[in-house]
Amino acid sequence: MDEKWTLSVSELNEYVRKKLAGDPVLRAVEVRGEISGFKRHVSGHCYFALKDELARVQCVMLRQQALSLSFEPEDGMRVTVRASASLYAAGGTYQLYVQSMKAEGAGELYLRFEKLKQRLAAEGLFDPARKREIPLFPKMIGVATSRTGAVIRDIIRVSRRRNPNVGILLAPCAVQGALAAREIVGAIERLNRDGRPDVILVGRGGGSIEDLWPFNEEIVARAIAASKIPVISCVGHETDFTIADFAADARASTPSNAAELAVPVLAELRQSVMKLSGALSRALSRSQELRWARLRALAGSAALAHPKRMLIERREAALKALTARLPLALERRRDALRRRLDLAERSLDALDPERVIARGYAVVRKGGICVPDAAQLRSGETVEIRMRDGDVPAEVL
Repeated sequence: MDEKWTLSVSELNEYVRKKLAGDPVLRAVEVRGEISGFKRHVSGHCYFALKDELARVQCVMLRQQALSLSFEPEDGMRVTVRASASLYAAGGTYQLYVQSMKAEGAGELYLRFEKLKQRLAAEGLFDPARKREIPLFPKMIGVATSRTGAVIRDIIRVSRRRNPNVGILLAPCAVQGALAAREIVGAIERLNRDGRPDVILVGRGGGSIEDLWPFNEEIVARAIAASKIPVISCVGHETDFTIADFAADARASTPSNAAELAVPVLAELRQSVMKLSGALSRALSRSQELRWARLRALAGSAALAHPKRMLIERREAALKALTARLPLALERRRDALRRRLDLAERSLDALDPERVIARGYAVVRKGGICVPDAAQLRSGETVEIRMRDGDVPAEVL
């Protein structure tokens, strides 16, 4: 090989960089894509990737250009950037240096997220009323996450520090990739079938929206909601929210925080038990003292010292009370009888024949006997008619 064409790595990268910089199209190109893995560094520089269905390209937006943004970029947003293509010679990585960015609305993944979230919320899957309480004193926690990685190590570390008596049952599953959603569902179902865990932790570490997407799948949300065991979701970092977070009974900002929610501190439990034990002992002592005081009072009472005399005194008191009430009772009885007598007298007066005649009626008599019916009289008979002002003889025609 001709040595004049033999380049060092740095010479090669610099050559390619100059070629890219000299291309008139790549010096000011507009690129449309969906933001993924957006991060704003403390320096103010922004790092992210633009992607479509087939490819992705790394991008950097320096602090000075980032200050001119009129919105806060987020994963899943579809944007158009004006940029220059270049090669970072030290790392040999090709990337876009973005001068400006224009938002084109939510990306496809973001739209899918919002659509599923709204539909499941309308079904009541996220209703606070259906969420269960996380047990206060679990004997075992189940964990649905990757067998390897920082998540399970953090959960074990925090749990052991807080209470080494709590067991941990891992149901390993993929947490990223096309098959991850079904594996997460399978892990939740296995822990439910096992039945030993008192609470289940489902999660993974942080990442881009694509990395976290299995936890936005409908089958995962429904498996969490259908779990007979309470579920704590712990997906990503504090700022990451997934559909699983809304379906779970509780959300933790990180896997470590999930372990803190699930596992109480043993020393605190012992202190609480001691406080409760002391309070119970004091309550029992007070109750016993009150009972002894009542017994002493009864022992010194007249009822126990002289029961026969106490019984006689009670009967005498009852007799006095009856004697005091007797005159009033008799008076009430006499008044009631007087009212009944007056009513009977008025009824008799109303039926007195003399009073009936006095109201304008007449009585026919034959031989001193009242004649109630005309059929009892014969023509030519003599009768007496008694009226209000006297008797009048009469002959029947």
